[in-house]
Amino acid sequence: MTAAAQPSDRRDTAMLTKDRTRIPIDATHRPFTKRPVRLTDALDFWSFAGAAANVVMQMARPGVGYGVAESRVESGSLMHHPWKRARTTTQYLAVAILGTEEERLAYREAVNVAHRQVRSAPDSPVKYNAFDRDLQLWVAACLYIGFEDTYQLLQGRMNDEQAEAFYASSSTLGTTLQVTEQMWPATRAEFDRYWNAASEQVVIDDYVRGYLDDLLNLRMIHWYLRLPFRNLLKFLTIGFLAPIFREQLRIEWTPADQRRFEHLFVFVAFVNRFIPRFLRHGGTHVLMADVRRRIRTQRKLL
Repeated sequence: MTAAAQPSDRRDTAMLTKDRTRIPIDATHRPFTKRPVRLTDALDFWSFAGAAANVVMQMARPGVGYGVAESRVESGSLMHHPWKRARTTTQYLAVAILGTEEERLAYREAVNVAHRQVRSAPDSPVKYNAFDRDLQLWVAACLYIGFEDTYQLLQGRMNDEQAEAFYASSSTLGTTLQVTEQMWPATRAEFDRYWNAASEQVVIDDYVRGYLDDLLNLRMIHWYLRLPFRNLLKFLTIGFLAPIFREQLRIEWTPADQRRFEHLFVFVAFVNRFIPRFLRHGGTHVLMADVRRRIRTQRKLL
């Protein structure tokens, strides 16, 4: 019996809705310009505040969760090499959003080398393969949700037209790997339908939950870094998770917690208005420059 079929983890089979699969965002959008918003507008350094939540979301699909937790590729392990994994993941995002087709191809080939080793063993309770396009589509969708949520927390909720423009250039989050353009939902409304349907497959069992507990408690880094950042990380992570993911983690989130989270981003959004764009987006461009240097000098990308 796989983790996805354990009776204790079964939910009501009714179609999930947005109030269960997305976090609430109420403020009206406040664009700096009248041009359509794009995914590149979301490359603010605060976009990475929800990074751990995005890992939780991705690993909530059993095929991804077991693929990460059981992976034998130690060089790319979050628990063994957290700083390297953070660099390679953020550089993947930089390449997917800012890179040329040639740069995306180079990064895809580098990731493929690692992914060839990520497949379930005969005795694994969940069968998985890192080249599974359906799982890659789920991971890419989680990445998109992360960018959309953080952008809207900083700038306010987009209307349908703005959301469509923002979504239009997002397919490279998946097509930089094996997801095809045909697999990526064509419109923002289709993406919503995909997301709600795919979220029905979310199950976090005790094994994956233990891995994620180590992540949320920063057990992979030194204690002197863990102590000052652990509580903030857990608060941000839980705040960025929709109800279905919190329930699977068995973590409580009260209305008071939600108010504190919303008030934090009201403050952050206000301060962000006074920080120049080149500073807010500078980190991603530095990561992209490093990728280009590695490609030019034929150094390893991962």
